[in-house]
Amino acid sequence: MTTLLWICALLVVIAAGAYLRFSLLTTTIAAAVICAAASYFHVGSPLPFAIFVIFALPFNIKSFRRQFISKPFLKIYKSIMPEMSSTEKEAIEAGTTWWEADLFSGAPSWKKLHNIPVARLTNEEQAFLDGPVEEVCGMINEHQVSHELADLPQEVWQYLKDNGFFAMIIKKKFGGLEYSAYAQSRVLQKLAGVSSELASTVGVPNSLGPGELLQHYGTPEQQDHYLPRLAKGLEVPCFALTSPEAGSDAGSIPDYGVVCKGQWQGEEVLGMKLTWNKRYITLAPVATVLGLAFKLRDPEHLLGEQEELGITCALIPTDVEGVITGRRHFPLNCMFQNGPTQGDEVFVPIDFIIGGKEMAGQGWRMLVECLSVGRGITLPSNAAGGIKTAAVATGAYARIRRQFKLPIGKLEGIEEPMARIGGNAYLMDGVNTLTTTGIDLGEKPSVISAIVKYHLTDRMQKCVIDAMDIHGGKGICLGPNNYLGRGYQAAPIAITVEGANILTRSMIIYGQGAIRCHPYVLPEMEAAFNPNPKESLRKFDNAVFGHIGFAISNFARSFWLGLTGARFSNAPYSDKTKKYYQQMNRFSANLALLSDLAMGTLGGELKRKERVSARLGDLLSQMYLVSGVLKRYNDEGRLTEDLPLVQWACEDALHKLQTSLDELLDNFPMGLGPILRFIIFPFGRPVTKPSDVLDHKVAKIMQTPCASRDRLAKGQYLTPTQYNIAGIQEQTFIDLIACEPIHKRICEVAGERIPFMWLDKVAEKGIELDCINTEEVELMKRAELGRLKSINVDDFDPEELTAMVKSANQANYAA
Repeated sequence: MTTLLWICALLVVIAAGAYLRFSLLTTTIAAAVICAAASYFHVGSPLPFAIFVIFALPFNIKSFRRQFISKPFLKIYKSIMPEMSSTEKEAIEAGTTWWEADLFSGAPSWKKLHNIPVARLTNEEQAFLDGPVEEVCGMINEHQVSHELADLPQEVWQYLKDNGFFAMIIKKKFGGLEYSAYAQSRVLQKLAGVSSELASTVGVPNSLGPGELLQHYGTPEQQDHYLPRLAKGLEVPCFALTSPEAGSDAGSIPDYGVVCKGQWQGEEVLGMKLTWNKRYITLAPVATVLGLAFKLRDPEHLLGEQEELGITCALIPTDVEGVITGRRHFPLNCMFQNGPTQGDEVFVPIDFIIGGKEMAGQGWRMLVECLSVGRGITLPSNAAGGIKTAAVATGAYARIRRQFKLPIGKLEGIEEPMARIGGNAYLMDGVNTLTTTGIDLGEKPSVISAIVKYHLTDRMQKCVIDAMDIHGGKGICLGPNNYLGRGYQAAPIAITVEGANILTRSMIIYGQGAIRCHPYVLPEMEAAFNPNPKESLRKFDNAVFGHIGFAISNFARSFWLGLTGARFSNAPYSDKTKKYYQQMNRFSANLALLSDLAMGTLGGELKRKERVSARLGDLLSQMYLVSGVLKRYNDEGRLTEDLPLVQWACEDALHKLQTSLDELLDNFPMGLGPILRFIIFPFGRPVTKPSDVLDHKVAKIMQTPCASRDRLAKGQYLTPTQYNIAGIQEQTFIDLIACEPIHKRICEVAGERIPFMWLDKVAEKGIELDCINTEEVELMKRAELGRLKSINVDDFDPEELTAMVKSANQANYAA
């Protein structure tokens, strides 16, 4: 029995060292002390201590360990692990890792998260939002854009150009605005709440396009020529990457260029003959300068010895002979400018390559680096802006619209989808802010950009469906008073573009995250193929034994945190958010452990086990979303009135994480699932979905004028201008709530229960009873007009509807 206690003591010391991540030497010394004590007090012989020393010493003497343990293992590793291709290397090296690496570490530093600077707008950026952005939002008649013009009005196009909307990323020395990523996000959120066409038109030139590529890679001559013209709106840019044969697999583009000599403006110059067939290119129908990605060949070796140079990016004026643009796609009735472009052996000078001929073949790296930034801003911001406006509009409508003699928002069946909209609006804004803050700090977060692109557009689509369900007939009848239907139609576009969501989830998030975020996998791979044998062995030894310690630590942490429900783990606050930090500690250890086991059991096959990869990616993604929520709550002063939104967002994301983890364990390779389930979930799954009570609290915030609701809609365009139906409804919402005590007073004086409708007639009754004043009469009449506008839907004369459809089609074809 005493022997068993000593063995248990030894195991506890080793497990504690692993949990606390002591160094190998420190843990060895602590274990040696236990063995020495056992030898002296229990056995009376140095044998246990000697056995331990003989076993532990080789692992602590690095020269011995490298020669007799790491060296043979390195040989085996190199035989089974193929060297990364140049394309894979470029994709891995293109971005940076940031907070997502902490989440992958098994022990996130919450101090690091909360020490990230609070995002703030400059005075200039705030003035732009309050001035030009507010102005252009008021210029948009979404019904006119969608049903009559099939495009933004020309005066809106000109306003965008004149006020620098296409120049937010361009540096001031070239005439641009040079706004922060956070400011760009706020601009796009506000625009997206009014019109998806407007947000897309502004977002794309400020994302992956000529402006971004020129600033990073352009020659001084290219920058001086194009950037001032782009900043002034004299050039409209687009970037053509996607081909019929290459969508999400952008690296397989068949479009090509051949280096050759040819005539240009009357002279023979070194150039390229380009052949391409691109589609889905935003702004292509109206672009004046075309960014083009293609594979460049040099069969005559005019540039050097290499024949297949690889993916290259060039800038081509669309008025060059042979460039075909102008035709439009018709993406789900969303009228932003999007279409194909083609060219067949179009000759252009070699200097048209972005960065000059020296950058021939460097296009893939350029694209991946820029996409890691742009993909983290545009689509996630558009998604968040749309849902923030939908959240307050749905809350207002649910309070205005009555059935069964009460606002529909008081029905529990309505509260459930309302809570999903409100909770997600809070989450999406917080995640956007965290992501753009990272970009402004200089990060190029390729993994995070994939996470936010997938999850925020996915949540946006689901929220729009919920909003449609709540609005019912109001949502499905298109017309000037419908603020939801076009967003519902357009939602799948965001799901599809910049990497289809299915493939982003199953291949990109974890495919890049596992290598980039894991503290040892990439160093192991780099060390293994280091051409210097001594350096290779030294680095490989450090990485491998660091990896082994990391895996043991995460096993110990997963088991202990599962056993205790993570109740004793680190959390920066002791309020109601404490449990979310602690569950994140637990799930971070689980992710790190399962990643090592998946990579160990599947090896290179993990790439092809996409559902395993997708679920591991879900763990990382949902933890990042919760981080955005907790960071937002902290940055805004930990306001307790916002707690229902925080709790709903955290519990929803953690429950989704748990569901993916549960499915992963059910399908884990080599039958390890039941064993891992015992380690990770010894007492069952710990996280529950948001409760009905929490749903009710969130729905109540959405239907009540309050500071929490104002923060939910922060920065959105809710001014009640002529064409801003959501803004008009917001004013009606405020008016109707102001009418409620007046209505109650009239009922009390009249001695009867009067329905809360036909408020103009109720006001007349109040006049008769002499219980309301003139201002209250005007308020009730105005509120009734707004109420009817809110609950009624549009209808059309059949001939008018036919003419409207024909007009839209003609405008579309003419464009």
